[in-house]
Amino acid sequence: MKRKFAILRGIKGRQTRDPYGGVPGPMLSSEGGAVPPEPKMEVGHLSASEVREAGRDPEVAAIAPVMPLKLIHPFECPTVAAANKSWGIVEIGADQSPWTGDGVVVAVLDTGIDACHPAFQGMSIVEQDFSGSGNGDKQGHGTHCAGTIFGRDVAGTRIGIARGVKKALIGKVLGDDGGGDSDSLFQGMQWAVNGGAKVVSMSLGFDFPGMVSGLVAQGWPPDLATSLALEAYRANLRMFDAIMEMLRARLPLDGGTVVVAAAGNESRRDVNPDYEIAASLPAAADGVIAVGAVERTDAGLQVASFSNTLPQVSAPGVAIESAKVGGGLRALSGTSMACPHVAGVATLWWQTVRNQATLATAPMVVAKVLATTRTNGFAQGVQVADRGAGIVTSPT
Repeated sequence: MKRKFAILRGIKGRQTRDPYGGVPGPMLSSEGGAVPPEPKMEVGHLSASEVREAGRDPEVAAIAPVMPLKLIHPFECPTVAAANKSWGIVEIGADQSPWTGDGVVVAVLDTGIDACHPAFQGMSIVEQDFSGSGNGDKQGHGTHCAGTIFGRDVAGTRIGIARGVKKALIGKVLGDDGGGDSDSLFQGMQWAVNGGAKVVSMSLGFDFPGMVSGLVAQGWPPDLATSLALEAYRANLRMFDAIMEMLRARLPLDGGTVVVAAAGNESRRDVNPDYEIAASLPAAADGVIAVGAVERTDAGLQVASFSNTLPQVSAPGVAIESAKVGGGLRALSGTSMACPHVAGVATLWWQTVRNQATLATAPMVVAKVLATTRTNGFAQGVQVADRGAGIVTSPT
Protein backbone atom coordinates (compact mmCIF):
# COMPACT_ATOMS: atom_id res chain seq x y z
CA MET A 1 0.00 0.00 0.00
CA LYS A 2 1.29 3.44 -0.91
CA ARG A 3 0.81 6.56 1.19
CA LYS A 4 1.37 10.24 0.53
CA PHE A 5 4.69 11.63 1.78
CA ALA A 6 6.41 15.00 1.85
CA ILE A 7 10.11 14.78 1.01
CA LEU A 8 12.64 17.53 1.75
CA ARG A 9 15.76 17.38 -0.39
CA GLY A 10 18.88 19.47 -0.70
CA ILE A 11 20.19 20.11 2.82
CA LYS A 12 22.48 17.16 3.31
CA GLY A 13 25.71 17.32 1.37
CA ARG A 14 25.75 21.14 1.28
CA GLN A 15 28.59 21.52 3.77
CA THR A 16 32.34 21.50 3.37
CA ARG A 17 34.42 19.33 5.67
CA ASP A 18 37.26 20.73 7.68
CA PRO A 19 40.35 18.64 6.72
CA TYR A 20 41.60 19.07 10.28
CA GLY A 21 38.52 17.47 11.81
CA GLY A 22 36.67 20.61 12.86
CA VAL A 23 32.97 21.31 12.60
CA PRO A 24 31.74 21.32 8.99
CA GLY A 25 31.10 24.79 7.62
CA PRO A 26 28.85 26.17 4.91
CA MET A 27 29.87 25.83 1.29
CA LEU A 28 31.49 28.95 -0.14
CA SER A 29 30.91 30.64 -3.45
CA SER A 30 33.75 31.65 -5.74
CA GLU A 31 33.61 35.09 -4.14
CA GLY A 32 34.02 33.56 -0.69
CA GLY A 33 30.46 34.12 0.50
CA ALA A 34 28.32 31.45 2.12
CA VAL A 35 26.01 29.50 -0.18
CA PRO A 36 22.62 28.84 1.40
CA PRO A 37 21.11 25.38 1.28
CA GLU A 38 18.89 24.73 -1.71
CA PRO A 39 15.94 22.77 -0.35
CA LYS A 40 13.32 21.25 -2.58
CA MET A 41 10.00 20.02 -1.26
CA GLU A 42 8.47 17.10 -3.13
CA VAL A 43 5.28 15.11 -2.62
CA GLY A 44 4.78 11.53 -3.73
CA HIS A 45 2.92 8.31 -3.02
CA LEU A 46 5.44 5.78 -1.69
CA SER A 47 5.41 2.20 -0.48
CA ALA A 48 7.22 1.17 2.70
CA SER A 49 10.23 -0.04 0.69
CA GLU A 50 10.35 3.21 -1.28
CA VAL A 51 10.30 5.20 1.95
CA ARG A 52 13.28 3.22 3.25
CA GLU A 53 15.11 3.75 -0.03
CA ALA A 54 14.43 7.49 0.04
CA GLY A 55 15.70 7.65 3.62
CA ARG A 56 19.06 6.30 2.48
CA ASP A 57 19.45 9.05 -0.13
CA PRO A 58 22.11 11.49 1.19
CA GLU A 59 20.22 14.38 -0.40
CA VAL A 60 17.03 13.66 1.58
CA ALA A 61 16.94 15.73 4.75
CA ALA A 62 13.54 14.56 5.97
CA ILE A 63 10.57 12.50 4.88
CA ALA A 64 7.15 12.51 6.55
CA PRO A 65 3.66 11.14 5.88
CA VAL A 66 1.31 13.95 4.91
CA MET A 67 -0.92 14.88 7.86
CA PRO A 68 -4.13 16.92 7.92
CA LEU A 69 -3.92 20.55 9.01
CA LYS A 70 -6.72 22.53 10.58
CA LEU A 71 -7.49 26.10 11.32
CA ILE A 72 -7.11 26.99 15.00
CA HIS A 73 -10.73 28.08 15.14
CA PRO A 74 -11.28 31.33 17.03
CA PHE A 75 -14.32 32.31 19.05
CA GLU A 76 -16.69 35.05 17.90
CA CYS A 77 -17.05 38.01 20.25
CA PRO A 78 -19.81 40.54 20.77
CA THR A 79 -19.20 44.15 19.84
CA VAL A 80 -16.15 45.51 21.63
CA ALA A 81 -16.59 48.61 23.77
CA ALA A 82 -14.96 51.74 22.36
CA ALA A 83 -12.52 51.89 25.27
CA ASN A 84 -11.23 48.40 24.48
CA LYS A 85 -11.11 48.52 20.70
CA SER A 86 -7.30 48.57 20.45
CA TRP A 87 -6.47 47.11 23.85
CA GLY A 88 -4.00 44.59 22.43
CA ILE A 89 -2.03 47.35 20.70
CA VAL A 90 -1.82 49.27 23.97
CA GLU A 91 -1.03 46.23 26.13
CA ILE A 92 2.09 45.37 24.13
CA GLY A 93 3.17 49.02 23.87
CA ALA A 94 2.91 49.24 20.08
CA ASP A 95 1.11 52.58 20.42
CA GLN A 96 4.26 54.00 22.08
CA SER A 97 6.81 52.49 19.69
CA PRO A 98 8.53 54.72 17.12
CA TRP A 99 9.14 51.68 14.91
CA THR A 100 6.73 50.64 12.15
CA GLY A 101 8.24 47.55 10.52
CA ASP A 102 9.21 49.52 7.41
CA GLY A 103 11.43 47.45 5.13
CA VAL A 104 10.56 44.11 6.73
CA VAL A 105 8.82 41.48 4.59
CA VAL A 106 6.21 39.45 6.48
CA ALA A 107 4.55 36.17 5.47
CA VAL A 108 1.17 34.93 6.71
CA LEU A 109 0.44 31.25 6.09
CA ASP A 110 -3.29 30.88 6.63
CA THR A 111 -6.61 30.96 4.72
CA GLY A 112 -5.55 33.75 2.37
CA ILE A 113 -6.40 37.44 2.49
CA ASP A 114 -8.95 39.97 1.31
CA ALA A 115 -6.35 42.06 -0.47
CA CYS A 116 -8.95 44.70 -1.36
CA HIS A 117 -9.71 45.51 2.28
CA PRO A 118 -8.89 49.13 3.18
CA ALA A 119 -6.57 47.84 5.94
CA PHE A 120 -4.12 46.75 3.23
CA GLN A 121 -4.44 49.76 0.93
CA GLY A 122 -1.16 50.77 -0.69
CA MET A 123 0.64 47.55 0.25
CA SER A 124 2.30 45.08 -2.09
CA ILE A 125 0.41 41.84 -1.41
CA VAL A 126 1.89 38.74 -3.05
CA GLU A 127 -0.50 35.79 -2.95
CA GLN A 128 0.21 32.12 -3.60
CA ASP A 129 -2.34 29.33 -3.26
CA PHE A 130 -1.12 25.96 -1.94
CA SER A 131 -4.58 24.71 -0.93
CA GLY A 132 -6.09 24.19 -4.35
CA SER A 133 -9.05 26.48 -3.58
CA GLY A 134 -7.65 29.61 -5.22
CA ASN A 135 -6.33 32.91 -3.87
CA GLY A 136 -8.48 35.14 -1.72
CA ASP A 137 -10.02 34.52 1.68
CA LYS A 138 -13.56 33.20 1.95
CA GLN A 139 -13.05 31.95 5.53
CA GLY A 140 -11.88 35.26 7.01
CA HIS A 141 -9.27 33.94 9.44
CA GLY A 142 -6.21 34.91 7.40
CA THR A 143 -7.51 38.42 6.77
CA HIS A 144 -8.06 38.97 10.50
CA CYS A 145 -4.56 37.72 11.39
CA ALA A 146 -2.90 39.81 8.68
CA GLY A 147 -4.76 42.89 9.88
CA THR A 148 -3.31 42.52 13.37
CA ILE A 149 0.23 42.24 12.07
CA PHE A 150 0.36 45.08 9.54
CA GLY A 151 -3.17 46.41 8.87
CA ARG A 152 -3.67 50.13 8.46
CA ASP A 153 -6.25 51.96 10.57
CA VAL A 154 -9.88 51.26 9.67
CA ALA A 155 -12.47 54.02 10.24
CA GLY A 156 -10.22 55.61 12.87
CA THR A 157 -9.54 52.37 14.76
CA ARG A 158 -5.98 51.08 14.96
CA ILE A 159 -5.75 47.33 14.33
CA GLY A 160 -2.18 46.80 13.11
CA ILE A 161 1.07 46.63 15.04
CA ALA A 162 3.61 47.07 12.24
CA ARG A 163 1.79 49.55 10.04
CA GLY A 164 4.91 50.42 8.06
CA VAL A 165 5.22 47.01 6.40
CA LYS A 166 5.01 47.57 2.67
CA LYS A 167 5.27 44.00 1.35
CA ALA A 168 3.49 40.89 2.59
CA LEU A 169 3.61 37.32 1.32
CA ILE A 170 0.27 35.56 1.72
CA GLY A 171 0.51 31.79 1.41
CA LYS A 172 -2.91 30.14 1.33
CA VAL A 173 -2.13 26.79 2.98
CA LEU A 174 -5.67 26.21 4.30
CA GLY A 175 -8.68 25.90 2.03
CA ASP A 176 -11.96 27.77 2.22
CA ASP A 177 -13.22 25.17 4.70
CA GLY A 178 -10.26 25.81 7.04
CA GLY A 179 -8.64 22.44 6.33
CA GLY A 180 -5.45 21.44 4.57
CA ASP A 181 -2.46 19.14 4.48
CA SER A 182 1.04 19.38 5.93
CA ASP A 183 2.69 19.32 2.49
CA SER A 184 0.93 22.61 1.65
CA LEU A 185 2.34 24.17 4.81
CA PHE A 186 5.87 22.96 4.08
CA GLN A 187 5.70 24.26 0.52
CA GLY A 188 4.32 27.54 1.84
CA MET A 189 7.17 27.92 4.30
CA GLN A 190 9.74 27.27 1.58
CA TRP A 191 8.03 29.79 -0.70
CA ALA A 192 7.91 32.43 2.02
CA VAL A 193 11.58 32.06 2.97
CA ASN A 194 12.71 32.07 -0.64
CA GLY A 195 10.61 35.19 -1.14
CA GLY A 196 12.54 37.06 1.53
CA ALA A 197 10.14 36.84 4.48
CA LYS A 198 11.82 37.80 7.75
CA VAL A 199 8.79 36.87 9.87
CA VAL A 200 6.42 33.96 9.19
CA SER A 201 3.12 33.82 11.12
CA MET A 202 1.10 30.58 11.39
CA SER A 203 -2.19 30.32 13.29
CA LEU A 204 -2.89 26.69 12.47
CA GLY A 205 -2.27 23.21 13.85
CA PHE A 206 -1.66 19.59 12.89
CA ASP A 207 -4.87 17.60 13.28
CA PHE A 208 -3.72 14.45 15.11
CA PRO A 209 -7.22 13.50 16.36
CA GLY A 210 -8.63 14.18 12.90
CA MET A 211 -6.10 11.85 11.32
CA VAL A 212 -6.98 9.07 13.75
CA SER A 213 -10.71 9.56 13.16
CA GLY A 214 -10.20 9.57 9.40
CA LEU A 215 -8.27 6.30 9.47
CA VAL A 216 -10.86 4.66 11.73
CA ALA A 217 -13.57 5.79 9.31
CA GLN A 218 -11.65 4.02 6.55
CA GLY A 219 -11.78 0.78 8.53
CA TRP A 220 -8.50 0.88 10.41
CA PRO A 221 -8.56 -0.56 13.96
CA PRO A 222 -8.35 2.29 16.51
CA ASP A 223 -5.02 1.15 17.98
CA LEU A 224 -3.43 0.81 14.54
CA ALA A 225 -4.86 4.16 13.42
CA THR A 226 -3.45 5.83 16.55
CA SER A 227 -0.04 4.23 16.00
CA LEU A 228 0.04 5.36 12.39
CA ALA A 229 -0.94 8.92 13.32
CA LEU A 230 1.73 8.98 16.03
CA GLU A 231 4.33 7.82 13.53
CA ALA A 232 3.23 10.60 11.17
CA TYR A 233 3.35 13.19 13.97
CA ARG A 234 6.92 12.21 14.92
CA ALA A 235 8.06 12.32 11.30
CA ASN A 236 6.47 15.72 10.75
CA LEU A 237 8.18 17.04 13.87
CA ARG A 238 11.49 15.94 12.37
CA MET A 239 10.49 17.60 9.11
CA PHE A 240 9.99 20.86 10.97
CA ASP A 241 13.38 20.43 12.63
CA ALA A 242 14.97 20.03 9.18
CA ILE A 243 13.21 23.12 7.86
CA MET A 244 14.29 25.17 10.87
CA GLU A 245 17.84 23.93 10.33
CA MET A 246 17.53 25.19 6.77
CA LEU A 247 16.62 28.63 8.12
CA ARG A 248 19.60 28.61 10.48
CA ALA A 249 21.89 27.72 7.59
CA ARG A 250 20.83 30.93 5.86
CA LEU A 251 21.97 33.15 8.73
CA PRO A 252 25.37 34.09 7.21
CA LEU A 253 23.69 35.06 3.96
CA ASP A 254 20.45 36.87 4.77
CA GLY A 255 20.01 36.75 8.55
CA GLY A 256 17.37 34.02 8.59
CA THR A 257 13.67 34.11 9.42
CA VAL A 258 11.64 34.28 12.64
CA VAL A 259 8.79 31.74 12.72
CA VAL A 260 5.80 32.32 15.03
CA ALA A 261 2.91 29.91 15.67
CA ALA A 262 -0.25 29.79 17.79
CA ALA A 263 -0.17 27.34 20.71
CA GLY A 264 -3.76 26.18 20.11
CA ASN A 265 -7.26 26.55 21.61
CA GLU A 266 -7.92 23.06 22.95
CA SER A 267 -7.70 23.75 26.70
CA ARG A 268 -10.96 24.03 28.64
CA ARG A 269 -10.12 25.65 31.97
CA ASP A 270 -13.65 27.04 32.11
CA VAL A 271 -14.89 23.44 32.39
CA ASN A 272 -12.14 22.17 34.70
CA PRO A 273 -8.98 24.03 35.82
CA ASP A 274 -6.98 20.88 35.09
CA TYR A 275 -8.34 20.52 31.55
CA GLU A 276 -5.18 21.79 29.88
CA ILE A 277 -3.77 20.71 26.51
CA ALA A 278 -0.14 21.29 25.59
CA ALA A 279 0.94 23.20 22.48
CA SER A 280 1.29 20.99 19.42
CA LEU A 281 2.85 21.32 15.97
CA PRO A 282 3.89 23.65 14.52
CA ALA A 283 4.13 25.65 17.76
CA ALA A 284 5.89 22.74 19.52
CA ALA A 285 8.69 22.53 16.94
CA ASP A 286 12.22 23.53 17.88
CA GLY A 287 13.00 27.13 16.98
CA VAL A 288 9.37 28.21 16.55
CA ILE A 289 8.01 30.89 18.91
CA ALA A 290 4.89 29.34 20.47
CA VAL A 291 2.27 31.88 21.51
CA GLY A 292 -0.40 31.68 24.21
CA ALA A 293 -3.35 34.04 24.66
CA VAL A 294 -4.14 36.39 27.55
CA GLU A 295 -7.13 38.55 28.39
CA ARG A 296 -7.76 41.59 30.55
CA THR A 297 -9.69 41.11 33.79
CA ASP A 298 -10.31 43.28 36.84
CA ALA A 299 -7.65 41.24 38.66
CA GLY A 300 -5.06 41.73 35.92
CA LEU A 301 -4.00 39.73 32.88
CA GLN A 302 -5.24 36.15 32.90
CA VAL A 303 -4.39 33.30 30.58
CA ALA A 304 -7.40 32.64 28.36
CA SER A 305 -9.33 29.53 29.37
CA PHE A 306 -8.82 27.97 25.92
CA SER A 307 -5.09 28.71 25.56
CA ASN A 308 -2.84 25.66 25.36
CA THR A 309 0.01 25.26 27.81
CA LEU A 310 3.79 25.52 27.32
CA PRO A 311 3.92 28.63 25.13
CA GLN A 312 7.19 30.53 24.99
CA VAL A 313 5.44 33.90 25.22
CA SER A 314 1.96 35.34 25.57
CA ALA A 315 0.03 38.09 23.81
CA PRO A 316 -3.47 39.59 23.77
CA GLY A 317 -5.90 37.07 22.31
CA VAL A 318 -9.41 37.86 23.57
CA ALA A 319 -11.84 40.29 21.90
CA ILE A 320 -9.33 41.40 19.29
CA GLU A 321 -10.74 43.60 16.54
CA SER A 322 -9.20 43.31 13.09
CA ALA A 323 -10.04 43.25 9.41
CA LYS A 324 -13.20 41.50 8.23
CA VAL A 325 -13.56 39.99 4.76
CA GLY A 326 -15.59 42.37 2.63
CA GLY A 327 -14.71 45.42 4.72
CA GLY A 328 -15.08 46.67 8.26
CA LEU A 329 -13.96 44.97 11.46
CA ARG A 330 -14.83 41.91 13.50
CA ALA A 331 -13.79 40.81 17.00
CA LEU A 332 -12.40 37.32 17.57
CA SER A 333 -10.70 35.44 20.41
CA GLY A 334 -8.07 32.72 20.21
CA THR A 335 -4.36 32.00 20.21
CA SER A 336 -4.83 32.68 16.48
CA MET A 337 -5.28 36.31 17.49
CA ALA A 338 -2.34 36.27 19.92
CA CYS A 339 0.08 34.83 17.35
CA PRO A 340 -0.07 37.83 14.97
CA HIS A 341 0.56 40.18 17.91
CA VAL A 342 3.90 38.44 18.42
CA ALA A 343 4.59 38.38 14.67
CA GLY A 344 3.97 42.12 14.62
CA VAL A 345 6.28 42.73 17.57
CA ALA A 346 8.97 40.58 15.93
CA THR A 347 8.59 42.73 12.80
CA LEU A 348 9.21 45.89 14.84
CA TRP A 349 12.26 44.28 16.42
CA TRP A 350 13.65 43.35 12.97
CA GLN A 351 13.59 46.99 11.98
CA THR A 352 15.17 48.00 15.29
CA VAL A 353 17.96 45.44 15.12
CA ARG A 354 18.70 46.32 11.49
CA ASN A 355 19.17 49.90 12.60
CA GLN A 356 21.69 48.79 15.25
CA ALA A 357 23.64 45.90 13.72
CA THR A 358 25.73 45.40 10.58
CA LEU A 359 23.99 42.08 9.95
CA ALA A 360 20.69 41.62 11.74
CA THR A 361 19.78 37.98 12.32
CA ALA A 362 16.72 36.04 13.37
CA PRO A 363 18.39 34.86 16.62
CA MET A 364 19.00 38.51 17.54
CA VAL A 365 15.33 39.30 16.98
CA VAL A 366 14.13 36.25 18.90
CA ALA A 367 16.46 37.17 21.77
CA LYS A 368 14.95 40.68 21.87
CA VAL A 369 11.40 39.33 21.82
CA LEU A 370 12.10 36.94 24.70
CA ALA A 371 14.27 39.31 26.75
CA THR A 372 11.74 42.14 26.72
CA THR A 373 8.69 40.16 27.81
CA ARG A 374 7.12 41.37 31.04
CA THR A 375 5.33 39.60 33.86
CA ASN A 376 4.02 42.63 35.74
CA GLY A 377 0.33 43.12 35.24
CA PHE A 378 -0.58 39.44 35.48
CA ALA A 379 -3.17 38.35 37.99
CA GLN A 380 -1.94 36.49 41.03
CA GLY A 381 -1.48 32.76 40.54
CA VAL A 382 -0.88 32.71 36.76
CA GLN A 383 1.54 29.86 36.07
CA VAL A 384 4.71 30.05 33.97
CA ALA A 385 3.62 26.92 32.08
CA ASP A 386 0.51 28.82 30.96
CA ARG A 387 2.00 32.24 30.13
CA GLY A 388 5.57 31.39 29.10
CA ALA A 389 8.22 34.07 29.60
CA GLY A 390 5.52 36.73 29.78
CA ILE A 391 3.65 39.12 27.51
CA VAL A 392 5.63 40.52 24.58
CA THR A 393 6.49 44.22 24.40
CA SER A 394 7.33 46.48 21.50
CA PRO A 395 10.68 48.28 21.11
CA THR A 396 10.68 51.89 22.27
